[in-house]
Amino acid sequence: MGINTYNLQSIKKELQHLSSSQLTDLCLRLTKYKKENKELLSYLLFEAGNEAGYILGIKEEVEDLYKTLPHHSYYQAKLLRKILKLIAKHAKFMASKPAEIDLLMHFCEQYIKRIEKKITYKPLRQLLSKQLEKAGKLIGNLHEDLQFDYQSDFEKLVNYAAETMSWINKHDYV
Repeated sequence: MGINTYNLQSIKKELQHLSSSQLTDLCLRLTKYKKENKELLSYLLFEAGNEAGYILGIKEEVEDLYKTLPHHSYYQAKLLRKILKLIAKHAKFMASKPAEIDLLMHFCEQYIKRIEKKITYKPLRQLLSKQLEKAGKLIGNLHEDLQFDYQSDFEKLVNYAAETMSWINKHDYV
């Protein structure tokens, strides 16, 4: 006999029966145990109303991390994975596909600007390729109106990547 884990519906019903002070205590207790819970609650309380400003802040943080990019390809790949992890976490908080696309496209733009054009380190190359593929798929899953808005920006990005990086074939992404 193990510990019971209840489904989301059961938890929601139980939470509806609690007073506001009990809910506050539960939220604060959750934030003590995991940093990500604290960050999510902070986003929901303070930043959710200003998504554009929040995205701008993430972009600035990404640019700051790109400025610390080391010279060795292995360490560059490690830092880029760290940046992608940061983007994925914040995209999960926002639960917005357009915001995620915006952040991924910004990542790709910064990559193209700051990474050496003739890299031979395959993991470093794959980081850009995978993010371009991911952004393309996300755009394809959007509503038609939003697709149209993002598709032209995405095509410009892919063309820029193909012109700058000789190993990028724009036909793979467009």
